[in-house]
Amino acid sequence: MLNYTKLIIKKSKNQINSYMSSNAFILPDLTYDYNELEPYISADIMKIHHTKHHATYVTNLNNFNNKLLEVQAKNDISSIISLQQAIKFNGGGHLNHSIFWKNLAPVKNGGGHLPDGELKKLIESQYGSLEKLQSTISNASVAVQGSGWGWLGYDTTSNKLVVTTTANQDPLLATTGFIPLLGID
Repeated sequence: MLNYTKLIIKKSKNQINSYMSSNAFILPDLTYDYNELEPYISADIMKIHHTKHHATYVTNLNNFNNKLLEVQAKNDISSIISLQQAIKFNGGGHLNHSIFWKNLAPVKNGGGHLPDGELKKLIESQYGSLEKLQSTISNASVAVQGSGWGWLGYDTTSNKLVVTTTANQDPLLATTGFIPLLGID
């Protein structure tokens, strides 16, 4: 197996576990300022997505998680079941955005450039070039009707990269089994 891809997969699994392993979920700090991705993503869009959208998912996830703990203590099966969709939606929103922020980097920090290595080789062997992969992901993402995500994932069964989409805030790993490498909101 490709060492670099294994490292990315291991890091992705570790990040997913750290995002979802606590009873108190928190909004992650960004490692860059909101304006550092301009002109590709405006500071206003970044700030809204981080401080409003993502923060709302975190708040709601904590609230629904606390309700879940309460109804579990009462063995209230009906309430446990009724909370699961809200937890999936808000947990997915938190997880997906946490991955999204890690996917982004300012040009000064290497953003916009795919470094040489095993992942680049895998992209080129499967898609021919980074540009063709970008086109494939863009086409899949644009085809999402309503809310959803475009993903570059890794299928550990076939050892291949996979371009796919998920509806709403559905998290890639939980709904497909693919390891998320890149998410587009």
